[in-house]
Amino acid sequence: MGFPDGRLRRLILTAALLLGAAFTVTAAGAATIVALGASNAAGRGVGADQAWPAQLERMLRAKGYDVNVVVNAVPGDTSAGILSRVDSAVPAGTRAVVFDTGISNDRRKGVSPAESQANIAQIRARIRAHGALPVMTSYAGVPSQDGVHSTVAGHQMIAARLVPQVSGVLKGR
Repeated sequence: MGFPDGRLRRLILTAALLLGAAFTVTAAGAATIVALGASNAAGRGVGADQAWPAQLERMLRAKGYDVNVVVNAVPGDTSAGILSRVDSAVPAGTRAVVFDTGISNDRRKGVSPAESQANIAQIRARIRAHGALPVMTSYAGVPSQDGVHSTVAGHQMIAARLVPQVSGVLKGR
């Protein structure tokens, strides 16, 4: 079976080139969101695939956003530890950094509330210095396994709370 005067062949070639370009644009256009924190961000007790960063990525994708949520979490980390990792955790082009304050670990390790708040202010400032917008997580009122680490339902609640904030960043607000 031949191609009459090559039109079908050109059409197939054009379609293949356009599809290839579309896939390239989509892959290159994915927005990077960094999830920065301690054990809850890492998914302690529920696994990384059920933690709020993974759930946030799924929820945003379900709303049509092309995003990659990159997790940088160290269980047991304090606000000072999280602050010390901001510069290495936020690659160029990151749109938002959703961060866990580490404040429950601060309390457990005797860090003063004033020092915690100063560290959190510096975390926000460093994130902004990288050209990204800071979004702080809250674990208030979510079900936990042990008073500290969220259940799967708790992680879902956290992610759902974050969706409007992060989608606002992605829309440029």
